[in-house]
Amino acid sequence: MFFVWLAVTVVPFALAALALSIFRRGDPVYWVCITWLRWSIWGARVICGVRYRVQGMERLPVDRLTPVILCPKHQSTWETFAFPTLMTHPLCYVFKRELLYIPFFGWAIGRLDMIHIDRSKRNEAWGRVAEQGRRYMAKGNWVIMFPEGTRTPRGSQGIYKAGATRLAVDTGTPVVPIAVSSAKCWPRKSFVLTPGLIDVSIGRPIAAVGRQPDELMREVEAWIEAEMRRLDPEAY
Repeated sequence: MFFVWLAVTVVPFALAALALSIFRRGDPVYWVCITWLRWSIWGARVICGVRYRVQGMERLPVDRLTPVILCPKHQSTWETFAFPTLMTHPLCYVFKRELLYIPFFGWAIGRLDMIHIDRSKRNEAWGRVAEQGRRYMAKGNWVIMFPEGTRTPRGSQGIYKAGATRLAVDTGTPVVPIAVSSAKCWPRKSFVLTPGLIDVSIGRPIAAVGRQPDELMREVEAWIEAEMRRLDPEAY
């Protein structure tokens, strides 16, 4: 029922976003898409019993032009849908360009201020992240990059790559580690959602000035993994 809900509701919102993008770009199109994400998270709660609670929102900057780079744990599709609905600033995701080919959903995100990359061309991909990341953060968007790159099973730890902290060091932008226990309710590669409570814990921004990307990412990794063991101890 939940996936039927997603499929039925994405079509009108995607068409609305595409039509609006002919005349306007940026925030107006973004908030149309985020309205669909709110409906999606609402559907997960009402249809599947997936609830959530957030700790640490007060640690994020309030000023629109104060940039941060969000570095969340990645366990599920849930956080990719939920984070734009939780944050006060428009988010700029870094994602693989194959997502653009998904009917309606991909067409709509292709009209947003996002960074889509070709993973097979690493040098070109990094240049795109660096150039567009600077530009979008200057507009007041927050860049969000999943350090593990792909979703990891509950209770496991992926390899934390330093792309986000490399961008942070190059631009002097603080990074914000985020832990999220979403796999309790929506495991990766699963079409079954389990009722329960997802915890999202937002860490304090970590300054990037004068740091090395790898060393900074180790600090991000240490905070996230320690917090995951606090949020979801039975998984570890």
